[in-house]
Amino acid sequence: MFNKIIKRSHRKVAKSDVDFAYAPPGRSSASVVVVNHASRGGAPTNLSQQQQMTSGAAARPPLGTIENLPMFRDVLVLERQNLFLRKLKICCYQFDFSDTLKTVREKEIKRQTLVELVDFIQSGSGKITEANQEEMIQMISLNIFRSLPPASHENTGLENLDPEEEDPYLEPSWPHLQLVYELLLRYVVSSDTDTKVAKRYIDHSFVLRLLDLFDSEDPREREYLKTILHRIYGKFMVHRPFIRKAINNIFYRFIYETGRHNGIGELLEILGSIINGFALPMKEEHKLFLVRALIPLHKPKPIAMYHQQLSYCITQFVEKDYKLADTVIMGLLKYWPVINSQKEVLFLGELEEVLEATQAVEFQRCIVPLFKQIARSLNSPHFQVAERALFLWNNEHIAGLISQNRNIILPIIFEALEKNIQSHWNHAVHGLTVNVRKTFMEMDAELFEECQRQYAEREAKSSVVEKRRELVWQQLAAAAQGG
Repeated sequence: MFNKIIKRSHRKVAKSDVDFAYAPPGRSSASVVVVNHASRGGAPTNLSQQQQMTSGAAARPPLGTIENLPMFRDVLVLERQNLFLRKLKICCYQFDFSDTLKTVREKEIKRQTLVELVDFIQSGSGKITEANQEEMIQMISLNIFRSLPPASHENTGLENLDPEEEDPYLEPSWPHLQLVYELLLRYVVSSDTDTKVAKRYIDHSFVLRLLDLFDSEDPREREYLKTILHRIYGKFMVHRPFIRKAINNIFYRFIYETGRHNGIGELLEILGSIINGFALPMKEEHKLFLVRALIPLHKPKPIAMYHQQLSYCITQFVEKDYKLADTVIMGLLKYWPVINSQKEVLFLGELEEVLEATQAVEFQRCIVPLFKQIARSLNSPHFQVAERALFLWNNEHIAGLISQNRNIILPIIFEALEKNIQSHWNHAVHGLTVNVRKTFMEMDAELFEECQRQYAEREAKSSVVEKRRELVWQQLAAAAQGG
């Protein structure tokens, strides 16, 4: 859908609109994560904000007061700016969508008016005056900035709902709201929009309130917000540091306070394109963002909802600067799941992508803790975890790194390989383990034999200790019976 929205514009976008690289990290998840009501966007916090949002607009117009206005093509060019303003005033009225039979005529007039405004902006038939641009942003603000409804779990009182199994909440006013978002998008991407003028209205306050809406449960709204914020970042260079910092703060609150937010995946998709455009050498600010925000995003429980986008961002950092590879790998190990098998499968998949971009020096810095964890994963009773760990040897680059460092790696994982061959219940895991063991044997027979000898010695000592333990228990049992 992201690409579809972008393609709707038939006009050439200004160069400043696409002055940084963009590589889409894959499809966006339309699933929903339940969130705390306390963390959701609220009503204006003070009287001045309320006045700003409601000035010139009634919440609901008296019946019969909204009339159809002539179309732009039916009036003189000189009258179009005034007509544009009158159409904006109509779109400031709010309607109740909980009753589909209520104010049907007025709703349709507003919908048609919004369609005409979108077409007028997109056609470029007349440059909008500065005063009308201000009124348009005010109308857009009146429509989109609102208190979000309570999250799903708040309506039911259930905290442990599975977001993937819940149907997403769909905004009832979407027939109007979609067109308002489309109007804002067309305004931002239009080559007629002067950023020096537009930044007076699309300011930091506007961007912050736009970011608050990413917590919407409606995936259609989040998709539009993602596209619009991405375009604002591309066109308004003055806002870039502020947007990065604001997204950073959303992540902090999600990780360390609420644990719930619907728009993490969409925000990460935007960041994927931003990271792709980072210049080298990378700024310290960006490295800190990786360490303090992106890596800790592996901690929250609902990581499955945004892991695809997170993995893309992490991999982008390593591909941009390979020296960050050991930092990322150690970060993954820090948050490695202990009892969540599905999460561990995700981590192993991400680890493979990171290792594919890792060079020998960075690999050697984290080799011991890394392969201690891989050894534990190899012995996992969950066959998908063990299988995913064994698949690492199918990657040619990773296999090469392992081969270069086999003197360190094989002694660490040899016992795990032997245990799999002797006792793992899954035939596929058993077969893959045999292949990996054979690879090491062919790679360095002398090293393999030495590891095998040490393993046999450890097993013999363990057997002796176990027999002594059993003997002690037998003596204790006999003493207890005699007493």
